[in-house]
Amino acid sequence: MRKKPIGKLISHLQRRNQKILSQKLGPYGIGSGGQHSFLKLILQRPGITQEQLTNELKFDKATTARSVRQLEESGYIERKTDPNDRRSHLLSPTAKALEFAPVLQGILDELNAGLVRNLSDEEEDLLIDLLQRISAEPDE
Repeated sequence: MRKKPIGKLISHLQRRNQKILSQKLGPYGIGSGGQHSFLKLILQRPGITQEQLTNELKFDKATTARSVRQLEESGYIERKTDPNDRRSHLLSPTAKALEFAPVLQGILDELNAGLVRNLSDEEEDLLIDLLQRISAEPDE
């Protein structure tokens, strides 16, 4: 049997993952486009800037701006002008986001468990290691 291309397999997993995430996060007003990734990082690093989000999550500026706006409109984050740079905004989670954080983590944990349900612990560790090596930037 001929092996399927790695990129095709990763793409398929990503689409399936996004579909499940949309179904599970939709009732909470969290849409697609990686909004959960932005929210998770803002929860981990309150006061992060939009530019830092873009750089760390490797999304384009337009996607970041759209996701930040939607999270703000949904009441999950607040944006304040950076006192050190009036052109920049500091992003912080709201009480709603802090309350939602364990639910979000539970959904993400459940999704990850589903992805590796047919792997042993050793295979899961190997898969993570290989994917990290594949996704590493050339200069890392």
